[in-house]
Amino acid sequence: MSLSEELPHLLPDWLPHQRWFAAKGRPVRSVSVATSTPLISEGELLLDLALLAVAFDDDSPVQHYQLLVARREHLRGELEHMIIGAVDHHLAYDGLWDPDVTEWLLEAIRASRTVDDVRFVPEPGAEIAEGVPGRVLGVEQSNTSVSWGEQSILKLFRRVLPGVNPDLELHRALRSVGSTEVAALQGAIEGVLDGQPVTLGMLQDFAANSADGWSMALASVRDLLAEGDLRADEVGGDFAAEASRLGETIAVVHAELRQALGSAETDPRELAATWHQRLATVAGEVPALAEHLDAIRAVYDAVGAIGHPVPAQRVHGDLHLGQTLRTPYGWLVIDFEGEPAAPLEQRVRPDPALRDVAGMLRSFDYAAFHQLSQWEPGVDWSDPHHDSQMMWRANEWAERNRSAFCDGYAIRSGADPREQVALLRAFELDKAVYEVLYETRSRPAWAPIPLASIRRITTEASSGADAGVS
Repeated sequence: MSLSEELPHLLPDWLPHQRWFAAKGRPVRSVSVATSTPLISEGELLLDLALLAVAFDDDSPVQHYQLLVARREHLRGELEHMIIGAVDHHLAYDGLWDPDVTEWLLEAIRASRTVDDVRFVPEPGAEIAEGVPGRVLGVEQSNTSVSWGEQSILKLFRRVLPGVNPDLELHRALRSVGSTEVAALQGAIEGVLDGQPVTLGMLQDFAANSADGWSMALASVRDLLAEGDLRADEVGGDFAAEASRLGETIAVVHAELRQALGSAETDPRELAATWHQRLATVAGEVPALAEHLDAIRAVYDAVGAIGHPVPAQRVHGDLHLGQTLRTPYGWLVIDFEGEPAAPLEQRVRPDPALRDVAGMLRSFDYAAFHQLSQWEPGVDWSDPHHDSQMMWRANEWAERNRSAFCDGYAIRSGADPREQVALLRAFELDKAVYEVLYETRSRPAWAPIPLASIRRITTEASSGADAGVS
């Protein structure tokens, strides 16, 4: 029997245990091999690039996943944890953990190989790592990354959607204008699914000696909460200067995206209609949102009544502190895939740049209250009657850093995002509504974080205060 015939029998039990599998908890009806491309077909190591079609018992749309299926007759001990099962007298396993496989992939990109419909495409002039083994990084959930020393890193997209992945598209655009705010693109792996192009992986410069913004922000909040009598600007781990620099970086990225891909306009009535539609969906699942519905709708309606188109452009689309890296030279922005749950056609649509700004403002709230949860476990921060010194200090940190981020953005863009009060407030509120649904489904203990923000934002709106920053 062939790989395409034997492999599907092994995958319904194996796939749900992989952390990158996006449909955990949903009964899998069947798995089939949509396409299989033999990359290495002779020798001790056999390697196929398989695109899997996963069908579910609930008749929801089929999902496609990428798997580099390696096979050996005898498996080294360090690879046993990735065994899928026996296929044609060989042991099949996830090949990304095999240094021989990752060496082949890197060389294929460098050599610009094409195998059937799979193309390994280097960027002109890219300096790709040589002479170092590949190592799987354990930091991602939806994709898998392999690094080679401190020079190159490959992100393999596990879930595959028809069309060019926005992450690859925008990195190519930013490279074309010489951006230094992203890790430079070195190459890509591209293929075909159902007659349409698909992005399978992208190779970039490795950001050595970097720290992610989320971890840095959490450390800053922790330092503040540990100090009983100091304000946020008096604590050694104050994050405001970094928040301001990050605001400058995002403004530069937005300008570079406009330079590379142009600008457009969008109808604020369409924005408001989309927000109302999301709100109706979330309200049906989150009863705690009921008391805020009228106030939320009023914020959305204020945008719908603007009366003229608003500027739009390609944006990051899912910006938060976890999508940033602080290197010794400054901030980098990563992962331009857009909102994971949104269809591709929505993720590539031009949007007001304030969408990204609002996403970062929400992230500062999350950092503050995530740390607060360690100090006040079990507290409902959305309760308007709850008041504590720790909560006051967490709010102080979030407000200080939201403001610093907007200050930095204004320095480089020439326009303060807080001046567009109605639009920024609505984007931040829509993001918080999305977060309430996500947390209710996935992490109910975190739901009070966006609920508290919704109360704050709607209260500011009714009182005529600035849009979520001070």
